[in-house]
Amino acid sequence: MIIGTGIDVVDVARFEAQIARTPGLVERLFTPGERGLHVRSLAARFAAKEAAAKALKAPPGMIWQHCWIEKDPSGAPVLRTEGTVADEARRQGIDRWHLTMTHDGGIAMAMVVAERTAPEEPAPGAPGHEGQVPA
Repeated sequence: MIIGTGIDVVDVARFEAQIARTPGLVERLFTPGERGLHVRSLAARFAAKEAAAKALKAPPGMIWQHCWIEKDPSGAPVLRTEGTVADEARRQGIDRWHLTMTHDGGIAMAMVVAERTAPEEPAPGAPGHEGQVPA
């Protein structure tokens, strides 16, 4: 079941200018493993983090470094979470992320789908809930 979706678009030149104007921004937004990437890749990863936040319905207190992008063995991007982002995903029952990213012509874009693959727990008293008294 899809729990949330998010999409974000970043103007690469504008993003690069913001990084130049704001000391510490790269350290605040990106994990050490992401920081050495080309600005196009950083912009796409920022778009992915924004898209993930939107898929989570923009929870307050999200720490940007608690969400990062790695590549799987085939080279496809994979969204990883920990801390504040993983906690909120767990709270919403999200156990799988789908991510696509691109950058072309000065634009970086990402789309995220947050999914629950495990069956939903029945509410107390609902059929299938432990402790239910048969009629």
